[in-house]
This record gives sequence, C-alpha cells and structure tokens, in this order.
Amino acid sequence: MDTSDSAGAAGRSPGPSDEWWHVDPPMLERILALSPAGMAVLDRDLRFVWVNEALERLGGVPREQRLGKRLRDVLPLLDLRLDVEGIESLMREVLDTGRPLVDHLLRGGRKAYPHRPHAYSLSAFRLHSATDQVLGVSFIVLDVTDRWRARERLALLNEVGAQTGSTLDVMDTAQILADISVPRLADFVAVDLMETVIRGDTPRPGAHLHPLKMRRAGQQSVHEGVPESVAETGQTVEFHPHSPEMQCMLDGRSRLEAMPGASTRSWFATDPARAAKIAEFGFCSLILVPILALGDVLGVVRFIRWQLRDPFEQDDLLLAEEVVARAAVSIDNARRYTQQHSTALALQRSLLPRSLTGGSTLDVAWRYLPAHASDGAGGDWCDVISLSGARVAMVVGDVVGHGIDAAATMGRLRTTVRTLADMDLPPDELLAHLDDLALRLIDEEQAADPSLAPAALGATCLYVVYDPATRKCTMSRAGHPPAAVVTPDGSVTFPDLPAGPPLGLGALPFESAEFDIADSSVLALYTDGLIETRDQDMDRGLARLRTALASPLARLDELCGTVLNDVLNGAPDDDVALLLARTHALCEDQVATWELTSDPTVVADARTLTADRLTAWGLDGLIFTFELIVSELVTNAIRYGNGGIRLRLIRQDALICEVSDVSSSSPRMRHARTTDEGGRGLFLVAQLAGRWGTRYTADGKIVWAEEQLPANDAQYQAA
Repeated sequence: MDTSDSAGAAGRSPGPSDEWWHVDPPMLERILALSPAGMAVLDRDLRFVWVNEALERLGGVPREQRLGKRLRDVLPLLDLRLDVEGIESLMREVLDTGRPLVDHLLRGGRKAYPHRPHAYSLSAFRLHSATDQVLGVSFIVLDVTDRWRARERLALLNEVGAQTGSTLDVMDTAQILADISVPRLADFVAVDLMETVIRGDTPRPGAHLHPLKMRRAGQQSVHEGVPESVAETGQTVEFHPHSPEMQCMLDGRSRLEAMPGASTRSWFATDPARAAKIAEFGFCSLILVPILALGDVLGVVRFIRWQLRDPFEQDDLLLAEEVVARAAVSIDNARRYTQQHSTALALQRSLLPRSLTGGSTLDVAWRYLPAHASDGAGGDWCDVISLSGARVAMVVGDVVGHGIDAAATMGRLRTTVRTLADMDLPPDELLAHLDDLALRLIDEEQAADPSLAPAALGATCLYVVYDPATRKCTMSRAGHPPAAVVTPDGSVTFPDLPAGPPLGLGALPFESAEFDIADSSVLALYTDGLIETRDQDMDRGLARLRTALASPLARLDELCGTVLNDVLNGAPDDDVALLLARTHALCEDQVATWELTSDPTVVADARTLTADRLTAWGLDGLIFTFELIVSELVTNAIRYGNGGIRLRLIRQDALICEVSDVSSSSPRMRHARTTDEGGRGLFLVAQLAGRWGTRYTADGKIVWAEEQLPANDAQYQAA
C-alpha cells in the first residue's frame, strides 16, 4: 500500500474490505478491560457475566467473587456505601424499557471513610444479540467525586451569597451563614461580631487596642440545641488576648488547625469553659476566618469538626474563606442599613411629638405603627395644637414612602402646620398654604436630583379645629381619609367632607365643612395604612373601623389598642398613625358674651361687665389687668371697626378675652413716642397679657388676649 492509498484510507470511513478494521474478540475484550471507566455486563437476571479491571479496583472485590452473582448480592461486599435497591431498580428499568440511563449521579462513600462523601456517575444500556434478542444490560461507573465536590462548593457559595443578601438584619445574616455551613462544611459554626457592628456603627481604626466587646450573632450545630456552645445567641462573648480567635481578628489572617496543636492547647488553661466543651465533644479540627469588609474587621467565624469526621484540609480552608468573604459583604450591608435605619428613626423621633395633650378641651391618645416591611421610619404623623379661644386643632398627615427623606419631609410639613396654626388660619386656608410649601419642596428635590420622586408629592393631610365654646368642629382635608365621629350613644359616622386634592398638585382649591359635635364625642383621625391593606379595600376597612370604634365609653388608650387589633390583619403593609380625642365642651358658666354698640361710652360698660364677671368667677386678682385689656381692645374696635362689637370672656385653663368686630383690617402694635397722644393700646395689651393675637372670621376679625389662671383656680378647673 503506497502513501497515497494510506492517506485515502485515513480520511474515510473504513469499509468491510479493510482488514485492519476487523478486531478479533480477544482484542476487543482487552480494550474494554483496560478502560479507565468501571464497566460490567449483567444478564437478564442481573447477574454479573463480565467485569473489567477498573470496576474491580473501584469496588475492591475480585471478579471471581462477582461473576454469576446478582447485583444485590455483590454490592454489599464492595467498599462502597450505596443504595443497593435503588441501583438494581434502575438496572431493571433499563432492561425492561430499553431506555438508556445516562450520567445518573450516585452519592455515597467508602466504608473505610464513612464521613468522606463520594459521588459516582452511572450510565447503563441494554444489550441485544444480532437477532435483536435481549441479552442483558451493561453499565459504566465513573468516580466523579472531584467534579461533584466542585459543584457542591459552588452551590454552597451561591447559596451563601443569595441567602445572606436576602435580609438587612445583622443578626439574621450571621445566623444564615451558620445555618448554611452546617453540616455541609462543619459540625459546629459560631459567628461572633463586634458589638459596634451589630449596632450599625462603623468599625473604628485602632479598636483592637481596647478590649473588644463581642456578641454571639449566630451559631448552628449538628446536635440539636447547640450544646457545644458556651454562649446563647445574642449573648456577650469574651476571648483571651492570646486566644486564636483574638489573634485572628488582630492580624486579619485565617487559621487552620487540622488536629489539636500547640497553638490551640496553649490557651486551654485561660478559657476553661471552651476547654471543657472541647473535651466533652472531642475536638477534631478548627478553622478560624476573620470577617473582613473593606479592610475593617467585623468579627470572626469559627468552623469546628468533631472526631467522627475527617479533619479539615487546605481546600476546606479556602472554601471557608470564600464563604465568609461573601457573607461579609452582606453583613456589612446590613450594618450600613442598620446605621441608616437608626439615623432615620432618630430623625423621626425628633420630629414626632413626644406627647400630645388637648388640655381640658380634649382627652387625647395616639399610636404610630411602622410598616412591617419598612425600615421603621416613615412619613405618617399626627399632632394636637392649642389655638386661641380655648380651641384645639388636630392634624394627621401621610407622606409617601419611607426612610430619611419621608421623615424629613414629614418634619417640615408638621412644623409648617404648627406655624400656620399659630396664625389662626381657617382649615382650608391652612391647607392651601401647606400645598404651596409642598410645591416648593418638590421643586427643590427635583432640582437636586430629577431622577428621584419627590417625597412631598402626593402627601395627604386632614386638619380639624374643635371649638368647645360653640361645640362645633371645622374640618378640611387634602386627599386624606375622612375623620370618624363617635357620639356618646355609640353611633359612628364619617362626616361628608370634600376630599380635596393631595398636596403638591397646586392650583386646586380646598374646602372646609363645619359640624356640630355633641359633648363627650370621640374624634378619630388616622392614615390610610389603617384601613387599606393588600387584602382589604377602603370600604371594608372603614366598616371594620366603624365596628371597632363603637365603644365610646372605653378609655382612649384601650380604644386605640382595640382599633389596631380589630382593623389590621397582622402587621400593617403601610405606616399607621391613629389619633383619638374625646371632646369636653365648655359649660354655660364658663363663657360670658355681650353685644356692644360702636360707641365710646360702652368702654366703661365693658369694664364694668368684665369686673362683675371676674368677681363671680372668683378671679378678683385679674380684675385690674383685664379691665385694662378689655378697655384697650374695645376702644380699638370702636375706633377702627365698623358696626357692632362682641365681647366674650372664657374661663378654662386660662382666662381669655375676645373682642370681635366686622372689620378685616389687621391691628398693628405701634411703639408710640413720648409726645404721641395714642398708639399705646396694643403695646399695653402685649405687656399685660400672656398671649394675644388676631384671627379672622367670615364676617370680620377677633382680637384676643389670654392670661393663665392662678394656681389655685387652675387646680379647681382640673378638678
């Protein structure tokens, strides 16, 4: 055969005339016998009829002891721990159906090393004769332990990264790390973090120069109840300065103790508690890995195997380091979140009222619940503001979103409402000014970062003013749920009030509505998180609220708890603010009103009426002061007003004087010169009264002044 013929033969499929292609059976059997994969042939009864050398070495049983025996009889003799019945069932299925089995994973181990897992790839196919008669089945076995371990380690790393990143709680993240690592990597795992990390603080440089305050953040064991631990989860743990754990944290390097060595035994005497646990459970080997994030040491993880398992190897150390490194990213993220969370909560606590009181006009109780999926800081808020004339304002609002931005926006809106309330603006006018502020906030936020949705956009608010003298309630709302009114007989109504647009839309009007309120009624103001949830629409929520509020005689604190328990289905989906207020109207004896003509001669009459009323009230000590105040206010009304004048005295927590006229001109306090004959009236009022001011009504204005009652009379009023 020449060269050209040889090349042609090599480049094509061999034909039946090519003698070199015909391999005699002894040669074919020799090729199969030398195969590195374990191979065998079973007859139709699953008895061994042929075994190659690789399979003989794999099982450790000579072929003479296999031939002629069934699969179930041979497998127990092998140095392998495998599912005999399962393998035989697979072979029977291949024999019966003819469908080959390809790369089926078998997991087990060798009897000599029971705690060292192995993996095998099993493939099988049915054998046929030249006449297509079923002869048996052949299978091939490969030891794929290295490939399986690599896949398992990759799966472990992926699981650690995914699960530790699923929470933003430092303690939960540490516990997840321990749970995943047992028993796949170790028999016992303890995660100890610096206490500053758990609080969310940034690790300080040079912290190792001081005694480290550590806390057990997570632990897991193959034994139920983690009996080998010296501390409960959450407890403080201490390490001797020369212990391996402390040295690991100081130098930031991992440590592997394949067997108990000198570095481990040297500190047994200084830590008797851990030494006793090691003696009890049989210390085998130890891995210590520092938790490092951006060069900062956050803590240390201890991996331990006991005597029943093989000691750690260098590959185990590399795996442990990678596991901890991935978890460290999540722990540091959780720490940063905790820090931001704490900052947001501190900001919110500083912006929310420490306590709410309505004086003798209102009994008040309130609750704030953060959404269960939020960081605890949100934009819901409520407030109670004392106004002139013994009136009290109640307000509840809701800023969209959570976190620092929502809390900061809430604080700005609440402060603005208090400022506008001090100006005695009507509710609808107050909301219009609040809407202007929201528009400015939106412009500022969009100018700073156009990609972010402004927190003030879509905020809602309900503003209510209660007047105990007239027993009337004036309400206005900006896209907020309506208030509920609970009368003394237990009936619950939701007054018909124009909804108004949410804040931040601009150019849309707000309307007010006025209602008569029976004495001892309960007003309920709330945010939409109370009545709207994922599984409850607003109508159903309002119905549940109506039922829960139908207990007007209950203590307000108890009623708050009843409302939250009965209306909410578990933890709220959104923040919830709830404000309950029971009204206390003024008695007829607490209010005195006189209609006066616009004539200078009535000033003396007003002084006399005031003195007589204060004498009847037992407030002789305030007669001189209020005679002067009434004289100046009535004189101003006569001089600058038009038409009739009304004088009203109110005795409550303070003594209040109100002078009404039909003029809308604003009074202005002047600083008169020594040569001026007038202009000292309001200046004198400001010096005599504790507070004074002006509020406007639909038909004019009211100039008022008030002075706190003497201590003995205030005690009488409280009684």
